[in-house]
Amino acid sequence: MFSLPRRAVLGAFAATTIAISTPAFAEDVLKFAHVYETATPYHEAALQVAEEFAKGTDGRYKIEVFPASQLGKEAALNEGLSLGTVDMIYTGVAFLGQSYPPISISDYPFTLRDYDHWKAYANSDLFTELAQSYTDVTGNHVVAMTYYGSRQVTSNKPILKPADMEGLKIRTPNAPAYQMFPAATGANPTPMAFSEVYLALQQGVVDAQENPLPTIQFKKFYEVQTNINLTSHITNSLVTLISPATVAKLSDEDLATLKDAIRHGAEWASNEIVASEASLADWFREQGVTVNEVDRGPFIEAVSPALTGSNVPWDAEVYERLQAIK
Repeated sequence: MFSLPRRAVLGAFAATTIAISTPAFAEDVLKFAHVYETATPYHEAALQVAEEFAKGTDGRYKIEVFPASQLGKEAALNEGLSLGTVDMIYTGVAFLGQSYPPISISDYPFTLRDYDHWKAYANSDLFTELAQSYTDVTGNHVVAMTYYGSRQVTSNKPILKPADMEGLKIRTPNAPAYQMFPAATGANPTPMAFSEVYLALQQGVVDAQENPLPTIQFKKFYEVQTNINLTSHITNSLVTLISPATVAKLSDEDLATLKDAIRHGAEWASNEIVASEASLADWFREQGVTVNEVDRGPFIEAVSPALTGSNVPWDAEVYERLQAIK
């Protein structure tokens, strides 16, 4: 759980816009927007970025952090980045894939084996090349990857084998990467905005959803689902992007300071999520939720043909290079 006093104070303070205090002579304000709650490590990492950047620029800049979709949902934030109305955002890899499809590969089921594979990929030449190609297309600058966690299926029945997914109406983000796993196992993927999921589960509009354990906790999905099934079908990432307009107006030195702060925040948040995943299964059991260990083998077999088929948005060489990363 994320219950340290400092976070509690930050969470209470961050009910609205978060602004890191800087001297009165600060002339430039940058906006950092995201869709995550104030209690999450992602938000606290953004606050750390703001603090580090303010110090690194001697108060010439400050960053205001807008959490919990205050400036819009994820699609709106991506649009704002392109328009220059937002300076930096967290976004999912699948959203990057809407502009440059190959970069979405790591959000597809079972393309990454585990956290160690994720970390090696985040620091690889392959990711650097894909990120640069995305920047060439959009102008948005990819600065850092943050580990979002391994996605698990929640439901009101055990999901232990692919046959248990058949006919299940499961909420997914509106991106092909997230729809492949349910489609390959006979479920009905149902795209829905993140903010609408709790009520949809509560009212039975959908039968299930899938997210990492920390997100299941943050969003309280365990309150309206009886089972958490450890399918670990996607090893998920957030990417921090900077608007091209922001890059253009910062000096090389200030841009380097901002990028360093973002990378430090991403590393901190990733470590927090790893630590959380190690303990949350037991925490959920203490809340009365059934947490089911799952043999991933049959699920991997069900999905594998789709990963090497003709409908994926990457060349075979990209997939092979990703699998070869150790």
